[in-house]
Amino acid sequence: MQKEFERYIADNNMLDKNSLVLMAVSGGIDSMVMAYLFKSAGIRSGIAHCNFSLRGKESDLDEDLVRRFADENNIPFFSTRFKTKDYASANGLSVQMAARELRYQWFEETRLRNGYDLIAVAHNLNDNIETLLINLTRGTGISGLTGIRPVSNSIIRPLLFATRSEIEICSKKHNIPFREDRSNADTKYTRNKIRHLVIPVLKEINPAIERTLSETIGRLSGTGELVERYISNLRDSISITKKNICSFDLNKLNSYLTDKTVLFELFRPYGLSGSQLNDLSDVIHGKTGGQLFTVSHRIIKNRNKIIISPNEQISEYSCHINKAKELKNVPGIESVKFKKLTGNFVIPDDKLIACLDAEETGFPVIVRRWEKGDFFYPLGMRHKKKLSDFLTDKKLSLLEKEKILVLESGGRIAWVIGERIDARFRIKPSTTRAIIIKSAGR
Repeated sequence: MQKEFERYIADNNMLDKNSLVLMAVSGGIDSMVMAYLFKSAGIRSGIAHCNFSLRGKESDLDEDLVRRFADENNIPFFSTRFKTKDYASANGLSVQMAARELRYQWFEETRLRNGYDLIAVAHNLNDNIETLLINLTRGTGISGLTGIRPVSNSIIRPLLFATRSEIEICSKKHNIPFREDRSNADTKYTRNKIRHLVIPVLKEINPAIERTLSETIGRLSGTGELVERYISNLRDSISITKKNICSFDLNKLNSYLTDKTVLFELFRPYGLSGSQLNDLSDVIHGKTGGQLFTVSHRIIKNRNKIIISPNEQISEYSCHINKAKELKNVPGIESVKFKKLTGNFVIPDDKLIACLDAEETGFPVIVRRWEKGDFFYPLGMRHKKKLSDFLTDKKLSLLEKEKILVLESGGRIAWVIGERIDARFRIKPSTTRAIIIKSAGR
């Protein structure tokens, strides 16, 4: 198995002769065999072990075994303990998802802190097959059929070529110690159910099912790469991304709306699930302001565009400012200054700059998010206008509207920041002093 291990690493360009690898070792058979193979290959490496405090003394015995193996083989050892259940509860996660999040975050921190190039995890061929079957039962696009990648950024998976039975044979042959996690036999977990109940039935149909499915994954992976390249080029041609905000041109997107496969792949990077395809179609064909939330993003219809932004909580914001100089500490305000006016003063033609009558603009002032029911007298208009109507007339998207702040003085809106001042606060022929405020923009 040693030769196959080293060949798989070379074939997938996982590392070079100078690479320093941090091995994620739990104490189970897969990771212990991986650690043995790395050591035997003479690859410079260290061991990282997480104690999730989930199995009491069993968890401590796992850590003892891994630590002892590292000491006996002169391998640098790093370990940590997590209060996994507390973290899961605080973040609304399952214990399994919490453990996954905690360990990968800590592995990456440990890698960077100690100068390692890569993190090696011990997924094997059976894990890959189980992942394929799980995705099939839940519903997936082609990306869910391509299995686990041998290399993902700084993570390598050098055991993906080996079946679980081959790993067991290697462990016995070389007397590699390991500990069994009894929860691996519990069929209440989906992966274990597939491992212990589904795959044995498939083996009755095809005794070589593991290799057959592995070869299928390989072929699908190649197809997946072609599809991904096509979709990526298409996405770039019909959308623009600025500051984490992606905007699709509906005039260009229209040609692909009837092809649900293409539509799903276009929006999949933004957290769209297969079950949300009809909801996405409703948003696309609906009125401006329609929106859809995925697990990670918000998709909004705005006239002839579809705007996508990361999910974020729009918090209430209200800041009381007692003195003009304090305005400079308000997010989005770039500068504030007073100016004595002379006959040659020219008001800048820039909506990011507000020139207000200093006598009219009394302190304290309030900078806050706009609210339903707000109104003001927009400069250049004769009558008052609801702020909601003003923003709609400006053709601002729902996302842009939510970020609008106003400057309020004496209970009146003096400036819709970055858009328009109120005519009541304008510079008049009788104005002797101005307060000039510059916004940093949205």
